[in-house]
This record gives sequence, structure tokens and C-alpha cells, in this order.
Amino acid sequence: MRWNLTDLYESFTDPRLEEDFEKLAQLLKRMVDDSETDIDQPKQYLEQSIRNMQELRRLGSRLGAFFSLTQSVESDHQGAADGLNRLRAFAGEQAMIDTRLKLFVKNIDLDKLARESDLIKEHLFILKEMQTKAKRLLSEKEEILLAKLRNTGSVAFATLQSDLTSNLMIDIEIDGEIKSLPLPAIRNLAYSGDADLRKKAFQAELAAYPRIEKSSAAALNAIKGEVITVAEMAGFDGPLEETIEDSRMDRATLDALMEAIEAYLPHFRRYLKRKAELLGHTNGLPFFDIFAPVGKSQMTYTYPEAMKFIVDTYRDVSPRLADFVQHAYDNDWLDIEPRPGKRGGAFCSNLHVIGQSRIMSNFNGSFSNMTTLAHELGHGYHGFNLKDESILNAGYPMPIAETASIFNEALIVQQALKHVTDDDALAILEDSISGSNQVITDIYSRYLFETELFEKRRTRTLQPNELKEMMIRAQKQAYGDGLDPDVLHPYMWINKPHYYSAGRNFYNFPYSFGLLLANGFIARYQQEGEAFMPKYDEFLRLTGQHSIPDVAATMGIDVRDSAFFKQSLEVIKGQIDDFVRLTDHLVERN
Repeated sequence: MRWNLTDLYESFTDPRLEEDFEKLAQLLKRMVDDSETDIDQPKQYLEQSIRNMQELRRLGSRLGAFFSLTQSVESDHQGAADGLNRLRAFAGEQAMIDTRLKLFVKNIDLDKLARESDLIKEHLFILKEMQTKAKRLLSEKEEILLAKLRNTGSVAFATLQSDLTSNLMIDIEIDGEIKSLPLPAIRNLAYSGDADLRKKAFQAELAAYPRIEKSSAAALNAIKGEVITVAEMAGFDGPLEETIEDSRMDRATLDALMEAIEAYLPHFRRYLKRKAELLGHTNGLPFFDIFAPVGKSQMTYTYPEAMKFIVDTYRDVSPRLADFVQHAYDNDWLDIEPRPGKRGGAFCSNLHVIGQSRIMSNFNGSFSNMTTLAHELGHGYHGFNLKDESILNAGYPMPIAETASIFNEALIVQQALKHVTDDDALAILEDSISGSNQVITDIYSRYLFETELFEKRRTRTLQPNELKEMMIRAQKQAYGDGLDPDVLHPYMWINKPHYYSAGRNFYNFPYSFGLLLANGFIARYQQEGEAFMPKYDEFLRLTGQHSIPDVAATMGIDVRDSAFFKQSLEVIKGQIDDFVRLTDHLVERN
């Protein structure tokens, strides 16, 4: 139930660690020296710069992954903290190299050089992206200073926040015994079939947050303040405009997405009110019952059972996908055991340098947790389709990042619905809608919260009480009468780590985009069968080398038209219609 990182390094005493640090230092020195020379052969210089950047990315990502993955499951691991600090010490040199390379490509004819060089042609997309970013560059000294200051600013505060939540132990009474559980384990109790336990866990969670709310608020203010300052210095209207550009997206796509979401929120509220009725609530659904199981089903899975279900499901869809998942399981790429010091939630880290992935979750045996495993394995499969590309072409934007993961989830739900009892079918259907509700309604609330957060942080520091009020306001606007207005979650800004990453602002709408794009792909798969999968794999391979509108167009999709997103939302609306119809008799009985 714990991952193996030895394919990166054997241990913290592995001599390859010091060797790679030395290689990294020498490479950076050589690249800095090269950037200070007169350039009389642009093609040769650019080709060598690409090779150097590839090696720099390989060394940095290997070292960084080993330290950050270790720290994610052992927050107090001193060796991991020291290693990350050593890497951050190179930030100045890397910023200098990055700035000088962007300035070099700013005014050269890349198309002409691409006709003369296959290596330049292979990387033409990212080189042109550099040209665009060069227009927003500060001076070289300012860029270097910013890179160094981030280590004592946003990066340090993000580390602090991770430590706070990873080490927050919460007392709760279970079966007459007081237990002290980490925050992720407490939050997992929201999926319990025991209504009293769900409520008790929610109350214990809220009661624990005041212990860290001031420190968390300080971290959040510091990070968002830095983000606003840097965005404005670069000439952006604000962090949202910067996020859209970094996402290889455009405002027309985001507006189309939001227009569709707002139009369909009433259907999600209809689902929430029906769930509230089923659970005996009369004023909307209280927050602690958002993830409550519905029906008599108590489906649970051991870790091996969950992985077998996933592999067997994918075997009928794509042997290539099934083989990937089986290989990940057999070779201990997953860390799924909740334990003290381990961060909450789940994530996948694609390790292009070794052609692998590592997946972290906090598995409790529920069907929902199984779909979480499938979700993260989808991220891994995305990386698998990029493993033979240049490491510089393997980075894809956030909105595309959620497509493969949600596609994987949907396949699991479809398969589960084929061979279950009526009670289990109701539970699976409800779980699927619940997941979509999170990705549409809750994500929308987070988008609203972060929009207001950035707006107010421009002029002042926000106190914990104001952050709580903003979160409640965002939840009320998004959920409407679907939730009980007296039982909301004012502290969601503490336990969502995305808020504390200076490089992942508005890391909310990408989930909505990914869900609706994945729904469109599921519909295509249902129409075309196995013939669809090679095209899907090719789409994933191309995601590092195109803008979102362009890569979507390769599949015949116009993401600037809200009609596409509304078609995908119709799929979820159909599920909600089925859920309401299937539960009519249960409500009448109540």
C-alpha cells in the first residue's frame, strides 16, 4: 500500500543523488556561460539550447520528484526538505537562463530555422510560446530576483501550509473510543454509511481548524499577494488572465464553459434537494452529507479488489490502458494508505525522466475511493502516452490535465452499473452524480471564492473570519437552495492545497473543462467502440504541442461554443433525471 521510489534513487544515501546535483550545477554554469557569449550562429545556438534544456529538465525533475514525493507522504522528512531547498538554490541561475533564452527567440524567425533543423521543428510550438512570453518579461535582474524571492515567499508558505494540514491530528469518538486521526482520515469519514459518524466527523473537523486558521490565512495572503504583484508587473490585468494564457486557453473558451455551467446549476440543485429528502433533511442538504451513500448498498473493496476491477474494466476498452494499470500496480507505483504525516487528497506525478508515474491517495475501500484511483491512473496514462516525446513537449495545460482522469472514472462507473443489484445501481449512479456535482457546482463555488479573494487581496490582508464569510458566500451562490444554508463549510480554503500554489491559480475550472471534454469523449467511444481509442491516445500525445482550441479541433470539437459543454452537461442531467425517477418511491415512502 506504499509506493516504491527506488527507480528514481535507491535512498537518500544513494551516491547518484550527489552525482546528479553536481551534473546539475555544472550544466547550469555552462548554460549561463554560453548565454553570455556573442551568438553568430542562431541555429546551432538554439539547437544546443534545446539539448541543454532537455538535460536540465531531466536532472531537475528526477531530483525534485524524489524529494517532493517523499515529503508528500512524510511531511517531516528532513532529507526531503533539505533536498528541495538545495534545488531551490539554483532558482537564480535557471531564471537567468530562461530569461536570456526567451529574449534570444523574441525577434528571430523561428519558422525559417525550423525549416533548417528537425530539432527546432520538433520544438516549434514551445519556442513560439517562449516568444509570446518574452513580451511580458521583466528585466533580467528582476526575473532572477523574483525567482530567488519565491523560495522565501510563496514556496515557503506553501510548505508551511502543507505541514499544518498534514500534521493536524483530530480527536473523535468512534465506537465508544476516542481516536486521534489525521485530517485526511477524518475527511474520509464523510463517505461513511453511519449518519452520526459523518456528522460527528464534520463537527470535529470544523472544531480543529481554528488551531491553524491564523497560520493558514497568513500563508494564503502571502501567496496570493505575491501572485497579484508578479502578474501586474508582467502586464496582466490580473491572475485570471495569466492563468488563461498559461493554460493555452482563451477567454472565449472560459466564457463558453461558465455560461454552460451557470445554465445547468438548477439541475444539480434538484439532485441535492432530492438527496436531502432521502436522508431526512427538510432545508436542503447539510454539508456533512454531501458524500453520504444513498440506498442500501455498502460496496467496499480491498485494494487488490479495486485494482482488479479497474484492470478488468479497461481490458474490454483498451488492452493498452489495462496493461498500463496492471504494470503500475505490479510495480508499486501507488501509495494509498492514510497515515500521520501524509498529505490529504490524491494526486498523480508523471515522471517522464523514467517513463513512469507515482500515484498518491488515501484509500478507505469505498466505491468513490476506487474511482479516485481510476482518476489518478488516468493522469498516469496521459503521461504514458507522452513518454516517448521530448521532455520539453510533455507538459500539457491544466484544463487538458483532467480529461484522461475523468474519462477513466466514467469507464469504471459505466462498467459497475452493468452487473449490480438495483440498490447498488442507485448507489453507483448517485456516486457518479455526486462526483459531477463536485466538479461542476463545488468547483464553481471555488472559482467564485478565488475571484473574490484576488479582488480583495489587491488592497489589503484578509483575516480568517473574512475568508470564512467569502467561502460561505461562494457556496450559497453556487449551491443555491440545494444545500442547507445553516450547515456549510467555511474552512474549505484551508484544506484545498491548490489555493496555496503560486503556480496554480484558479486550479478549479480545469476540472470542469476536463469533465465535460471527457463526457464528449465517452459519447464518441460509445459510438465508435475500440476504433476510438487510437485517436484518443493520439490526442493525449499531442496535448503538449498545441493550444487547447487547436488540440480539441483535432477531435472535431469547438470549445469556444457553449453548445459543446451543454451537450456534455445534458449527459449529467440525464443521470439526475434517472436518479430522481428511481427515488420517487423512496421519497413517497418517507
